[in-house]
Amino acid sequence: MLSKFSIVLLVLLQLASWAKSASTLENFIQCVSINAELSVPVTTTLFTPTNSSFSTILQSPVFNLRFLESSIPKPEFIFTALHDSHVQAAVICAKQFGLHLRVRSGGHDFEGLSIRSEIETPFFLIDLVNLRLIHVNIKEETVWVQTGATNGEVYYKISQKSKVHGVPMGTCTSLGIGGHITGGAYGAMLRKHGLAADHAIDALIVDAEGRILSREAMGEDLFWAIRGGGGASFGIILWWKIKLVRVPDTVTVFNVYRTLKQGGTKILYKWQQVADNIDEDLFIKATTQVVSSTNNSGRTIVTRYSTLFLGGADRLLQVMQASFPELGLTRKDCVEMSWIQSVNFIGLVPDGTPLEILLQPKSVIPSSKYKAKSDYTKKGIPEIALEGLWKLMLEEENPLVVMTPYGGMMSRISESSIPFPHRKGIKFMILYQSRWADGETDAAKHINWIRKVYNYMAPYVSKNPREAYVNYRDLDLGNNIYNTKFREARFWGHRYFKNNFERLVAIKTKVDPDNFFKHEQSIPVLKHS
Repeated sequence: MLSKFSIVLLVLLQLASWAKSASTLENFIQCVSINAELSVPVTTTLFTPTNSSFSTILQSPVFNLRFLESSIPKPEFIFTALHDSHVQAAVICAKQFGLHLRVRSGGHDFEGLSIRSEIETPFFLIDLVNLRLIHVNIKEETVWVQTGATNGEVYYKISQKSKVHGVPMGTCTSLGIGGHITGGAYGAMLRKHGLAADHAIDALIVDAEGRILSREAMGEDLFWAIRGGGGASFGIILWWKIKLVRVPDTVTVFNVYRTLKQGGTKILYKWQQVADNIDEDLFIKATTQVVSSTNNSGRTIVTRYSTLFLGGADRLLQVMQASFPELGLTRKDCVEMSWIQSVNFIGLVPDGTPLEILLQPKSVIPSSKYKAKSDYTKKGIPEIALEGLWKLMLEEENPLVVMTPYGGMMSRISESSIPFPHRKGIKFMILYQSRWADGETDAAKHINWIRKVYNYMAPYVSKNPREAYVNYRDLDLGNNIYNTKFREARFWGHRYFKNNFERLVAIKTKVDPDNFFKHEQSIPVLKHS
């Protein structure tokens, strides 16, 4: 039992901590106001836990609710920048007062690293959600996008200027551009056009010295690093300039479902043989999940084949009949539409929903708690191994396995063109995911299940290294919690970046030698003894 002296001491320590926090915040506010070009309205940009809006701002947008639990450290305050110079000033002032920071553009980080920290506390959050300007230039075939804008907003703004232009970004329309492109950014046009990062031609970034740098000012090494080298290691992205791609007037889409009773395993096995070398105008993603059987006899496995074809239905049917007749596609399954309409279709937005839904920052898929992992395969998965995977999936409540085909343009771009290295020889990427309800407390059960699946799949995926996608962040691969050195970081660094990791470390060491921008899986600084 605590003595009266101990209780008083604890209270005094708590009061001292509060006083220090208040003093730090006051110093930060004054410093930012001095250093920002545009005045900083404190009441609408700075929020502490005592503010009634703090929880709302912290939680929206957060798509992995695991990291909103009370046991997770929260930021000391949130700074919602309204102007580029606010971000610049925040970096200058954070360095001046020795403050740790985290940065959020869209809130989709799989491990919640944009809102939490295990390696540096206390910390504050720079929220870029209000920086969402978009400037489309059809004559130049480019778009400048501010970091807080979402994929959906970009798609919509482009469609208002042209029906035959697009950007090969993600199918999830609520993704924030800032972090999305720093990891590579793939979508339904990757087989035709590659990644969004392959089409990034300029950027504005706040570096570790608090300078706002363009591509010309930052130099080609740093510009190379930020296009696929992972977010929040080299600075804070303010803007991306992306080269637009041409899309046809008419595209064709379909969602076809196949159960095990319909020969689902054999169909998916065949899909593996053709998906990466079929006509590159055709993207067929295979999403497998567990559903209730139609005759109430328990649960079963179903795979949804969702497609974007850059052309009309007649040619699509010809391609499918020649290369993948096993799916049994019919004309009735195919829907012709404009490319911008296909964005909603692929995103599972209900039919008839106005395109303006793309301007909404929230996903049509409800937020939940989840754990995810990723893999790449070069040979595919045998039928018997797929059957074993189905058994494992039936053990879990809400599992998901998504297979995304590569090939086409992805195979023709060099592994070292940008830090994203998963190119020639990759047949498809795999995403494993388990989701569970917000109120459920036994997270370990689901996390252990996905680790079991990951171990089971080891014989069938890439090796030396076992590759992983950096935007599907996975701290099971390793982290910087204990001041990880280069040698230890190589274990996860090579999985994300292969041989590009060493170049990323060299650039990080040059541009941010004090490791100001860091998180649990940021690129480490090479220390010379």
